[in-house]
Amino acid sequence: MNNIEKFYGPNAGYVLELYDRYQQDPTSVDAATQRFFASWSPEVPSAVETPPRIPVQAQKNGEGAFSTTQVAQIVAASALARAIRERGHLGAHLDPLGSEPIGDPALLPETYGITNDDLARMSPKVVGGHSAEGAKNALEAINALRAMYSGTISYEFDQVKSADERNWLRDAVGLHLYHRDPTTNDARKLLKRLTQIEVFERYLHQTFAGQKRFSIEGIDMLIPMLDEIIAGAVDSESREVVIGMAHRGRLNVLAHVLGKSYTEILSEFAHAKHEEDVPLSDSFGYGWTGDVKYHLGAEHIFGQKTAVDLNVILSPNPSHLEFVNPVIGGMARASQEIRSVAGTPMQDVDKTLPILIHGDAAFPGEGVVAETLNLWHLRGYWVGGTIHIIANNQLGFTTLPQDSRSTPFASDLAKGFSLPIIHVNADDPYACLVAVRIAHAYRDQFHKDVVVDLVGYRRWGHNEGDEPAFTQPQMYEAIRSHPTVRETYSRSLVQEGIVSQAEADAQPKEAFAVLEQAKKDADQHSLPQQHSNGNGFHTVESELKTPSRISAETLTAYNEELVSWPKNLVPNTKLARILQRRATTLGPDGGIDWGQAEALAFASILAQGTPIRLTGQDSERGTFSHRNAVLHSIEDEEVYIPLQHLSDARAAFSIYNSPLSETGALGFEYGFSV
Repeated sequence: MNNIEKFYGPNAGYVLELYDRYQQDPTSVDAATQRFFASWSPEVPSAVETPPRIPVQAQKNGEGAFSTTQVAQIVAASALARAIRERGHLGAHLDPLGSEPIGDPALLPETYGITNDDLARMSPKVVGGHSAEGAKNALEAINALRAMYSGTISYEFDQVKSADERNWLRDAVGLHLYHRDPTTNDARKLLKRLTQIEVFERYLHQTFAGQKRFSIEGIDMLIPMLDEIIAGAVDSESREVVIGMAHRGRLNVLAHVLGKSYTEILSEFAHAKHEEDVPLSDSFGYGWTGDVKYHLGAEHIFGQKTAVDLNVILSPNPSHLEFVNPVIGGMARASQEIRSVAGTPMQDVDKTLPILIHGDAAFPGEGVVAETLNLWHLRGYWVGGTIHIIANNQLGFTTLPQDSRSTPFASDLAKGFSLPIIHVNADDPYACLVAVRIAHAYRDQFHKDVVVDLVGYRRWGHNEGDEPAFTQPQMYEAIRSHPTVRETYSRSLVQEGIVSQAEADAQPKEAFAVLEQAKKDADQHSLPQQHSNGNGFHTVESELKTPSRISAETLTAYNEELVSWPKNLVPNTKLARILQRRATTLGPDGGIDWGQAEALAFASILAQGTPIRLTGQDSERGTFSHRNAVLHSIEDEEVYIPLQHLSDARAAFSIYNSPLSETGALGFEYGFSV
C-alpha cells in the first residue's frame, strides 16, 4: 500500500512528515515505523488534494511539509465534517411551517477558523466518506454532507452501539441506497394517493361540521409511508403486519390502508347517536355504543387468494394513547411463534412486522413508551424489531414542546435504547419514502427497533371542535396560509410536465364524487348490526366442561421427569434436595407443595396439546422460591427446563422473567393472548 490516500486529513500530513524524517535519518522514528517505511513510498495525489511536501531540511529553515496553518485548516475541516455527521440534524430543515432549525455552532466553518475559500483549496479527502466521492474539493464534499444530514431528512446514528450497524446506516445514507427516482407512473400514483387522503378529510370536515375525527391533515404522508412499508413487507415475504396507533389519523388509515369502505365510515358519522348533555371528550359524544369510530380496529388481507396474501391488522385502541404499544408487541410475538411442538417455541420474526405510530407529546410523556422500548431486546419479548413512526404535530393538545418534554426532539427517548433515528419533513414526499425504506431495510437486516420522526403540523385543533388559535395564535396563523402537501406536490408535477394543470385540478373533483356516491349509499341503507363471529379462541361455553381425569400412574410418570435433569448439569445442592423430596410426595405420606402441584398441572396441560407461556417478575424461580422451573448449573451457564423435556408433551412451554415493569409487561401478555 503506497497510496497516501489511505490516510485522511491531518493523518496524511503527519505520515508524510514522518517519512521525510525517516529519509533523513531512519533512527529518528521507532522500529515499527522503520519497517513500514522500508517498503513504502508515497503516491501523492494532485496538488489540489494534498499540498506539496517540503523536505525536512527545509522545515529546519522555518518551512514545513504542511505549514502550521495548513495542518490547522485540515484538522478544522475534518472536525467540521464529523460535526455534520453527528449533529447535522440540529441544522436540518424539518419544520414544514418554516421555523429555523435549532442549530449548533459546530456546524459552521467559522467555529473552526476556516472559510469556504479555505475548504475550496483543500482535498475532499480531508472530509472523507461517501461525500468525498466525486467531489473536486473539500467544499463540495462538505456541501454534499450537508445535503445528506441537514436537508429535509436527517439522521441520528451515533447512539447505535454496533459499528457494523453504524457503517450500514452511513452507507445507506451516503450511497443513496434507498433513494428512488420516481417514474412518471410513480409520481402520478403518489399524487392520486395524496388527493384521496386530503379530499377524504375535507369532505368529512364539510359534511359533518363539528364532529370529531382527529384529522391526519399536516402529516398526510403517513399514509404513503405505510403503503411503502407494506410493499416492503411483501417483498420481504412477511405474512402479517400489525399496527398500533392513537386516534390521530386513524380514520384515514382505516380507509386507505385497511380498506374500510367510505360507505361504512360515512354511515358511522351519519347514523351516530348524539348523546345530549355529555361533555365532549375523546370517548363520548358522537359515536357508537361501546366505542367511537376513531378507536376501532380492522383487518385487511392484501392479495387475498393470490401469491401475496399479506394480512394487515390495525388494533383497536381506546383513549389511552400509547397503551397499545406493548399490546402490538404481544400480538406480533404470538403470530411469530410456532407452539404446536414440545420444547421451546420456534419463532420466525420475519413472519410478522409490528408498526407503532406515536404522538409527539405522548412519546416522551407516556411511561408505557419507555417500558415498551425496553422490551425490544429481551428474549421473552423480542419481536425482531418494530418500526416506530412519531406523528409529530409539534404540539400536544395545547401544550408546546418546551412545556411537555425536557429534550430538543420528541424522539430523544429512543437514543437511550441505542436505536437509530430518522427525522423527516412531512412536506417532502420523496424524503418521507426514503425514511421508511431505510427503516424497513434496517429492521430486515438487523431485526432491531428503528424510529422515524415525521415532523408535520396539525391543521385543526386537537379535535375539530376545538379552537387552537386561543393558545397558539401565531402557529395557526401560519398554518391557515400554509399549502397542503398535495398542493405543493401537484404544483411541482405540473412544473415538471408530469401532469397537466387540468388533470391536477380534476383529481380532487373526482375524489369528491366518489365520496358523494358513498354518502348516498350510506343514507339509503341503515348501518347493519355489527356482530363478531370470533376467532375460535375466545368463546363462551354454554356449560362448564368436566376436565378429563388423569391417572395416578400418569402423574407419577410426569413427576419423575419433573424431578430429573441431565447428568452433566449440577444444580445447587440445596435446591437438588428440595426437588428430590418431591419424588416421594405422591406416596401415602403425601406432602405435595404448591410448586409441585403447579408443575404437575402444567405437565397435564402440555400433554393435552395446549401451549403455556409464563412470564412475570422472577417467574422462573418464583418470588418465594416455590417454583424453580428453570435449573441452573453451578459449574457453567447451562440451564435446564424440565417442562420442555416431557415425553408426553404435545405443545411448547416457555417461561421468562419479565423486566421490573407493570404496564408494559402486562400489555404485552394481553396482546399475546388476543
